[in-house]
Amino acid sequence: MTRKGPEGLLISPIRHGTVIDHITAGQALNVLRILGITGTTSEEVSVATNVASGRVGKKDIVKIENRELRKEEVDRIALIAPDATINIIREYAVVEKKGVEHPRELLGVVRCPNPGCITNTAEPARSRFIVVRNGLRCHYCDWLISKEIAEHIL
Repeated sequence: MTRKGPEGLLISPIRHGTVIDHITAGQALNVLRILGITGTTSEEVSVATNVASGRVGKKDIVKIENRELRKEEVDRIALIAPDATINIIREYAVVEKKGVEHPRELLGVVRCPNPGCITNTAEPARSRFIVVRNGLRCHYCDWLISKEIAEHIL
């Protein structure tokens, strides 16, 4: 969705790439962090925050030129933007549109905040979280992350 303002298009369309729409308002910068986009990387990115949405009131949008997201990236985005839609763009047209899905389990995606967890020791244990109704539960120590999940994403 591109709107015209008094001075033209607010966000230009992309020829090839991905548009992540319906991101929870205020989470666009966390989406960029999840994708490893820092401003010093080569991607051409457009970001719109707190855009009016008839469906949810306010939303964020991220457009990334010449990049299609991997499943692991989409799984991470789903943690902070459960209503996001992923639009694959080719030759300026949407060729695929899908919602994010919540995985049942996350391996190596989230850091356990419990300093005593085996994943935070010298043991070679990869983080493992089970997605539950009210957040994420560590498979090893049973720690529940229910708020500020974005702060724990690796």
